[in-house]
Amino acid sequence: MVRERHRDDLFITVPSFFRCPISLDVMTSPVSLCTGVTYDRASIQRWLDGGHNTCPATMQVLHTREFVPNLTLQRLIRIWSDSSSARAGGGGEEDDGGSGRSPAAAAPAAAPPPPPGSPPSRDRALAAARGVAAVGAGCGDTLRRILQFASESEENCDSLARIEGFPSALLRMLDFDGDESERRVRSLELAVRVLGMVSSRLEERASFASAVAKSDRRRLDSILAVIERGKPESKVAAVRILEWAAVDPETKLAMAECEQLLLRLLNLVAPETDLALLDASLSCLIQISVSKRAKTRLVALRSIRRLAQLLSAPTSTVPVTEKALKLLEVASSVKEGRAALCGDAACLESVLQKVFKVSGAATEHAVATLWSVCCLFGDQRAREVVAECNGVAKMLLLMQSNCPAPVRQMAGDLLRTCKASSRPPCLSSYDTKTTHIMPF
Repeated sequence: MVRERHRDDLFITVPSFFRCPISLDVMTSPVSLCTGVTYDRASIQRWLDGGHNTCPATMQVLHTREFVPNLTLQRLIRIWSDSSSARAGGGGEEDDGGSGRSPAAAAPAAAPPPPPGSPPSRDRALAAARGVAAVGAGCGDTLRRILQFASESEENCDSLARIEGFPSALLRMLDFDGDESERRVRSLELAVRVLGMVSSRLEERASFASAVAKSDRRRLDSILAVIERGKPESKVAAVRILEWAAVDPETKLAMAECEQLLLRLLNLVAPETDLALLDASLSCLIQISVSKRAKTRLVALRSIRRLAQLLSAPTSTVPVTEKALKLLEVASSVKEGRAALCGDAACLESVLQKVFKVSGAATEHAVATLWSVCCLFGDQRAREVVAECNGVAKMLLLMQSNCPAPVRQMAGDLLRTCKASSRPPCLSSYDTKTTHIMPF
């Protein structure tokens, strides 16, 4: 019983106003901003050094970045700390069983602090996330701890997503304030990576999409800055956020109207791009290229040429090939896209080569693209390219395979079109040394 009571004494309740709103730790050197809010000196100094000019708790613009020591609060924290230590060391006469040891000797040794880089405990990480939600901001160290916690399991990401106000606080951290320094970009990367891990678990996807794409462009500009200047894992998270935000036609159109967004994504469509980032970029482009206006803009930015280079690259994986072919199918559904495809014989040849030996999805996208330019658009140049690249034999094999009925129907249309467009042998130039024996 004595041991249980002593164990319970180790759990000490910390007054909330003793904790720093940023780090959520007990303040060692409390200082107050001009807004009247008190922070730990180290935490608020990192916040200000990060280029922020607002109070993290109130988000008010600071007319001065100076702060003053809060000596009264520091004195209260010291008194509380001393009294807590005395309570933790008390009860030694009962615990030592009359051995005569002093209370200090009877008190158990304090647990050593966790080593640097060790994963935070669940309670500590969730408390940090709640603190971010409460003040609408968080320093780099806090976000790193939360990111480390989220990276451990899917369950941890679900727990973070369910904290009220936490995703909104992360979004507010993306409000672009004109600061383009390297330190600011690193800070944005942390917020984007955490947001990328919780965004797909949000129930209110529509409101999230509106906060990302339909705001005053400040958040979108911050995401684009991370895509341009961030590390590969941060870029992937930023692109995934855009893909998840593209939930309705209005949001997709708003993204497609942003030329910088399309350019950033298309610049990543290259064989040398990291595979995870390339896959994410193609998925995002497919997601937002739904309206006719979006498809036309995509074609105008010379996406056909980039996709053709991607298909001809020997390092392209099956998922990348499937998505590249899907984008070409999307482009072929508008007149401008069909015209661009017909003017690129190398691209058509690459598409024809992907009809077999990739996957069923790749076959469907490739055949649909060829059908659009050869049958729907009726371009003679495209028909000749398909016929010269053994397209007739490929379509015959495809029709005999166990492919879906729509694909077989398009293959039959392509077969008839290509046979009609193939150059027949010229009988007048037929020359052979074979002796023909006539029956009479």
